[in-house]
Amino acid sequence: MDQSPVVGSARSNPATYVEAFGLIRKAFAQATGKAAPLFSFNSKGACPACRGNGFLKIEMHFLDAVIVTCDACGGKRFVPEILEARLRGKTIADVLEMTAAEAHGFFPEPEIKRRLGMLLDVGLEYLPLGQRLDSLSGGEAQRIKLAAELWKKGRIYVMDEPTIGLHAADIGKLLRIVDRLVDAGNTVLVIEHNLDVICRADWVIDLGPEGGKRGGRVMVEGAPETVAACKESYTGRYLAQRLGRWHIRATT
Repeated sequence: MDQSPVVGSARSNPATYVEAFGLIRKAFAQATGKAAPLFSFNSKGACPACRGNGFLKIEMHFLDAVIVTCDACGGKRFVPEILEARLRGKTIADVLEMTAAEAHGFFPEPEIKRRLGMLLDVGLEYLPLGQRLDSLSGGEAQRIKLAAELWKKGRIYVMDEPTIGLHAADIGKLLRIVDRLVDAGNTVLVIEHNLDVICRADWVIDLGPEGGKRGGRVMVEGAPETVAACKESYTGRYLAQRLGRWHIRATT
């Protein structure tokens, strides 16, 4: 699981990626008496001018395309009839403008709340439900991929440098996610240099002694304490210092 863009259509968003949007449409249908598909971007309920995108893309000769808000729907993406339909006082456009945290508090439906909770678990509580997936940063893309996997079991995940660009607080969230995946019966293989991640590993394989052509040899493998005891390992030296500080904090 790397930081490559999330695969999806131009209309994909966090709500569709964690498979919550279909449940949200059903909730609107039950509350309004309208057919659930009408609350989709790909239905007759979508704005015909922008085809449910909320914007128009104007191609310019010799220049980059210009993106403008759709005048017909004002960026709301749906026809007036659908925008008049309300669930507990909110339209479907209002819900899509909510952040994951706001929507999690708005919906009492257990399954919707559970799926939106996945976004909160990976630190994406600030993302609007309707934000296009192709606008996410690399770190956000990687975390939303993780969010969609939190309920699965018996899988093997390979994560390539997942801490790049993350704040220390977000690294802590990432480690808690990895713990959940492992506790659920999954195997997680992480290619990483961050010492906080290495300290939390069950088993470490250290390659060295240098990088590139000067490396490629297994210096040591085992629990973090075993690696820390290997004087020939650069990783072991720094890991020993980190584990030593952890030990001091734990005993004082």
